[in-house]
Amino acid sequence: MSFKEQVSPQKEKRAIKAAGQTPHGQSGFSDGNSKWLAPAKAKKVTSKRNNVELSSDGEIEDDSWEIEEEEDGSSEEMVDDYGASSSEEEELLPIEKAALKQKCDRGGLSEDDSEEEEEEEVAEEAVEEASGQKMGQKEEESPDLQLNLDIDEEFKLPTNEQIEREAAEPPDLHIIHQRIKGNMEVLQDFGVKREEGRTRQEYLALLRRDMAAYYSYSDFLLRKLMDIFPLPELINFLEANEVPRPVTIRTNTLKTRRRDLAQALINRGVNLDPLGKWSKTGLVIYDSSVPIGATPEYLAGHYMLQGASSLLPVMALAPQENERILDMCCAPGGKTSYIAQLMKNTGMILANDSNAERLRSVVGNLHRLGVTNAVVSNCDGRQFPKVLGGFDRVLLDAPCSGTGVISKDPAVKTNKDEKDILRCAHLQKELLLSAIDSVNAASETGGYIVYCTCSITVEENEWVVDYALKKRNVRLVATGLDFGKEGFTRFKDRRFHPSLKSTRRFYPHTHNMDGFFIAKFKKFSNAIPQAQKDEEPAVEATTPSAVPGTTMEPQPKKKKLEGSKADKEQKPPQPALKKSRSLQAQRRSLKAGRPSPKMMRSQVPTRKKHRVKMNGQ
Repeated sequence: MSFKEQVSPQKEKRAIKAAGQTPHGQSGFSDGNSKWLAPAKAKKVTSKRNNVELSSDGEIEDDSWEIEEEEDGSSEEMVDDYGASSSEEEELLPIEKAALKQKCDRGGLSEDDSEEEEEEEVAEEAVEEASGQKMGQKEEESPDLQLNLDIDEEFKLPTNEQIEREAAEPPDLHIIHQRIKGNMEVLQDFGVKREEGRTRQEYLALLRRDMAAYYSYSDFLLRKLMDIFPLPELINFLEANEVPRPVTIRTNTLKTRRRDLAQALINRGVNLDPLGKWSKTGLVIYDSSVPIGATPEYLAGHYMLQGASSLLPVMALAPQENERILDMCCAPGGKTSYIAQLMKNTGMILANDSNAERLRSVVGNLHRLGVTNAVVSNCDGRQFPKVLGGFDRVLLDAPCSGTGVISKDPAVKTNKDEKDILRCAHLQKELLLSAIDSVNAASETGGYIVYCTCSITVEENEWVVDYALKKRNVRLVATGLDFGKEGFTRFKDRRFHPSLKSTRRFYPHTHNMDGFFIAKFKKFSNAIPQAQKDEEPAVEATTPSAVPGTTMEPQPKKKKLEGSKADKEQKPPQPALKKSRSLQAQRRSLKAGRPSPKMMRSQVPTRKKHRVKMNGQ
């Protein structure tokens, strides 16, 4: 339908009214156009379409009206384009008029309209043909393009000249990224796609250098990560560290419920959701029109800004009411307050930290959250059993290198080396042994230790746990967490205790939370095996049957080497040696028992005095 068709009925009506014609076609015109505008004898004809056209100035052209006269001279009402009288037309609504117009247009169209529609159809067909030709060209070109891509995808190691040239110029990240992808594809199918005469180590060295340039990591840390993750998973881990983790909060059930807190924050323009099925108190914040750390609910202590991974150690610890619990490294107090709310402010929590400055935030958070069963202390955790012990449960969130929270602290990418990792591991071993010694194995409800770090290196996690299993009477138990990856039982040339499968690892690219490691111990004896080993010689001398493995093994070896004759010959001199040693001991005792001249002089007057006293009596 053209624009002229839509406008013609209304323009006709306006023109008729402007000419002064009544609705029923009565005469009453005073201008010069009354002759041709006067109602003539016309017959009722439903024409296909009246050619009503608009001039350039918007007026109706004169030759747009065609009225036929009947021979009998009878006059009828004016008929509009729709085949209805003007009185009926006035009663119809605009929507009804449009509907009638469409019906009439379906019945018959003028030659102009048909030509226009034909032109439109031809144009549409031309467009379709052009698009079809383009698609055909793309389909025809696609094999060639695919072949070109296949040719380009044949990855080749750069030459030494290219490497030197790249080192002299600023790095092109796009080229490096494409080279990482190509290198990964070759390494995944190395036997087929590798370049002849090239070793796998050359490809790995190039990949490590490219990833260090693209993601800004040190070569040392990338080596560590490549030992932990397979190559495809390593890329996902590096990409996940470039994106910040979601903001999460923990509801303080000492003061409110999660449902009420969520509704209050939604009313303030916060977009949030429950953290997950595994947490009954966590909320994840997607967007907020107000600062989350300054709302009235936050200041009232209704929630705590806390990472999702920080909730897991407390859930693994599973504190019970009326217990004595030690949080050895408590700052800034998120885990301590979570323990308090699970205990419902009963029992006693000793919140300890070696840094006095960080304890200020602990005190502030405990007051804000309404924790009343906590005691804050500032002691070195390595010396803690000497200060106080006998706890039911201990939580040790040990200081670490922070390789699991790179998204929060990107400086970890470059400022860590082997010495930092080993220094942290040594400190963690000392703290873990101290935490185990602080627990009472005879506790009716407890005797558990939870060790956790925000690091993913094996030296700070499985290595430390395996060391504690050898040095103390503890065993690993299930953490109670339904998700997370199992810990390593073997790593490179190291073999750890099989029970390390019960430990849990969490990664940013798989669980969308900070990298974390959690292990849960159960202490079954307060005795220290290391002290027993030191006392082994004395124990063997007194009770040789106490440790049969160590006392019985050397005896058969002596018999095999010496023989029966040697034994017979050695038996007689043994008592002689004993007699000589006893005589020497007696002589020494006699010499030691002999009084010196000075002693004799001092003893003489005492005897005289005694005699005088006796004589006097």
